[in-house]
Amino acid sequence: MDQLTCFKTYDIRGRIDSEITTDIAWKIGKAFGIYSNAKAVVVGGDCRLTSESFKMAVANGLRDAGVDVIDIGMVGTEEIYFATSYLNLDGGIEITASHNPINYNGMKIVGKNSQPISCENGLNEIKKIAESIEIDANIINLKGKYNKISLKDEYVDHILSFIDLNNIKPLKVVVNSGNGSAGPVIDCLEKRFQENNVPITIIKQHHDVDGTFPHGIPNPLLPECRQDTSDAVLHHGADLGIAFDGDFDRCFFFDKNGRFIEGYYIVGLLADSFLKKEPGAKIIHDPRLIYNTIDIVKKAGGTPVMSKTGHAFIKDRMRLENAIYGGEMSAHHYFRDFFYCDSGMIPWLLVVEMLSIQNTGLSQLIDSYISAWPASGEINRRIADARACIKEINDNYAPSVLSVEHVDGLSMDFGDWRFNLRSSNTENLIRLNVEARGDYALMEAKTSELLRFLDAYVE
Repeated sequence: MDQLTCFKTYDIRGRIDSEITTDIAWKIGKAFGIYSNAKAVVVGGDCRLTSESFKMAVANGLRDAGVDVIDIGMVGTEEIYFATSYLNLDGGIEITASHNPINYNGMKIVGKNSQPISCENGLNEIKKIAESIEIDANIINLKGKYNKISLKDEYVDHILSFIDLNNIKPLKVVVNSGNGSAGPVIDCLEKRFQENNVPITIIKQHHDVDGTFPHGIPNPLLPECRQDTSDAVLHHGADLGIAFDGDFDRCFFFDKNGRFIEGYYIVGLLADSFLKKEPGAKIIHDPRLIYNTIDIVKKAGGTPVMSKTGHAFIKDRMRLENAIYGGEMSAHHYFRDFFYCDSGMIPWLLVVEMLSIQNTGLSQLIDSYISAWPASGEINRRIADARACIKEINDNYAPSVLSVEHVDGLSMDFGDWRFNLRSSNTENLIRLNVEARGDYALMEAKTSELLRFLDAYVE
């Protein structure tokens, strides 16, 4: 039995030719078909050079298990989420490595109603089945049907339903697709704006789909991947900048000064927007940084609900609470009316509508949050012994702590500041976030203090 190392906690990804191949993709497709007993599954892939061949291998594996396959072509991950629920299918598989290096590829898998499949609800079982499957060309029997369609128009209809195009005022927006899968959707949106006389000017950067990623892997979460968008905003005098990762399930914002806006503050902004539309609704947030989100949600009459970090946990909690919106500081935004799934397209449309209605700029909306709730942003350290490191920090701060939480890692609150420490699921990393109440100097001092503990354990 071959051990498949490409299976991770929440998805599948690995190095091409060693950890993931077309044979392995075929096995995974067949294993998912066997595990789910599905009748019909949708497949799609991002623009990586191997995604088409991996997608067809998965499709053939599904068909060999007797599953009908609907192929929606080159799409972002959220288009698979949309198609699975819109067509009322038994599951969906997106071939993507998102922001991983160019020599990687992988898969994100959902079940019926676009519910995520992770190691906690089926991914381990799919792995075991896939490992037990032997490939024999003589017994492959494509029993399931194959049909290729496009749902781009239907998907664009749905994401545009989150805003009222009549609200939009003249805005100039830089959109950096990173040569990833976002470009075709941006083209469709631009066409809709033109047809409806919506006064948005889109300035396209790194727009053409190119799986060689000539300008580098699109991952604006990394500071070194932001400069192109920032420079373009300033050069064109744009009101707003947007940058996407490879499968555009995350979008990142820049104000008119080219300043990168941390995803944490966008969560509060979107929460406030939804609570204006549905007062009293529940908002899900992760535990890494919380002060700003909780303050905004409570002032707007909503109920903040903390969830463990990670898309599977956020989506499950949203369903449980019937929450209208959920947000993570990592720029994942989830919407009840998008099948409780995350979308990278809906957030920027909402922000454009917000700027139009309030007749203001992003910096004017965000600056008060940043000064009221200064935050370190996520800092990573490669640690040899994470458990010992976290224990030492816990013991050091325990005498003065006001509250401790273990929703996800270690969170300690001291009234005027707090921190969250989390161990990575996949690497020997500790992730640190620090925030304070209106005191930037305190936040910086406590961040430095905690980093001294972490640096003593660095590998």
